Amino acid sequence: MGDARGFLEIERCEQPDRPPRERTADHADIHGRLPAAQLRGQGARCMDCGIPFCLDACPLGNLIPDWNDLVHRDRWRQAIDQLHATNPFPELTGLICPAPCESACVLEINDEPVTIKQIELAIAERAWAEGWIVPRPPQRRTGRSVAVIGSGPAGMAVASELNQAGHQVTVYERDEAPGGLNRFGVPDQKLPKEVIDRRIALMEAEGVVVHCGVDVGADIDPQQLRGSHDALVIATGARVERELDVPGSGLRGVHHAMEYLYARNRAVAAGRTGECPPPTATGRTVVVIGAGDTSADCMSNALREGARSVVQLDTYPAPAGTRPREIAGWPRSPRRSPTHYALDEGGRRESALRVTALHGRDGHVRAVEGTEVEPPPSRRAIPGTGFTREADLVLVAIGFTGPQPALLDALGVERDEPGRVRATEHATTAPGVFVAGDAQVGPSLTVTALNEGLRCARAVDHWLGARSG
Repeated sequence: MGDARGFLEIERCEQPDRPPRERTADHADIHGRLPAAQLRGQGARCMDCGIPFCLDACPLGNLIPDWNDLVHRDRWRQAIDQLHATNPFPELTGLICPAPCESACVLEINDEPVTIKQIELAIAERAWAEGWIVPRPPQRRTGRSVAVIGSGPAGMAVASELNQAGHQVTVYERDEAPGGLNRFGVPDQKLPKEVIDRRIALMEAEGVVVHCGVDVGADIDPQQLRGSHDALVIATGARVERELDVPGSGLRGVHHAMEYLYARNRAVAAGRTGECPPPTATGRTVVVIGAGDTSADCMSNALREGARSVVQLDTYPAPAGTRPREIAGWPRSPRRSPTHYALDEGGRRESALRVTALHGRDGHVRAVEGTEVEPPPSRRAIPGTGFTREADLVLVAIGFTGPQPALLDALGVERDEPGRVRATEHATTAPGVFVAGDAQVGPSLTVTALNEGLRCARAVDHWLGARSG
């Protein structure tokens, strides 16, 4: 703790994001950056608590007080080492993690928390700029090989960790580029894709082999793939989207969120943003059902396409306050924040509403019908509160249930009731087949997926070591 009075004398500085009117004209990074001098002061606000609740709240167990203090002392080179000790890809979490660590910061009890997420991102970006992050291939190879199916954050983490342990790792990705939902589900304005490309290039330089455009189950027989490797890891995510079970959900103009986001992200990657490939929001009255990160990403893209209006319908009540401690109670992280980046850009959120039907004309959606509901846990409809909203594009962003089952069935792994892979310490019921990330735990955060990938890698490494012994 370099400054015992830092938290008393230095105020929190927010990230200087680009103005909404400016940033909705493009797909460039919306986030500004604090200068290093200011970040050193922000690091000084960390109190080095006797019990670091921030560390407890982070799924990765990041050594937050340590690297906060190192930044305060201007020891950035050591800070990236401390950050990499627990987090393989801090540039990802520094951009898109909702920062449960900040909700759990002791300062959040009666003040503003430390800017942990900004400091994390700054450390990672400084390390890349200074050339401190370079390929470090393992010094020896074990002669063992592992196949990883899926290249989202869990797949990337398990591949990187197993490669560093000396195993030969091959990643199979069915889409045309690696990254999973971080590439195709998260907009460029929130996560520039060169961030993913840079890290994948480093992993390849360290010896990881990445095959894109390969659908295991269609292009390669899963059992044949299992037989050609010593172990196999399922890291396909939870891609089965939850259905909107109401009358009219089959109308044209009603789309799952990922159908829309994949189309938009591919258009941005190809430089075809002006062509508005279907489904398009240009000139549309857009209703997004759901209020998580995916819903916000749909709204942000629709605004950039030039939607006539964009409204988000949420079944949860509006956040009861402006601080995490007021909404969820310290040290918990709230399910809903008072605002998010798409609301700042011109979207609108309506809370405590349930959609009960969709209405159309000539087979195309034209309106959303619903009712107000009581707060959880009852969520009962409130009599006399029915509403109808005009809509000619409805995007359904109400979450995911589990992984797609065909691959799991082909590999002979058991599933639980929601459809997720059944596993013990990441080992599935099929010998030599492991699982990492959302395919096992259900839809979660990137930071959780990274932690799951690291834990799975340790389980695989232990299993391979036991077999070789």
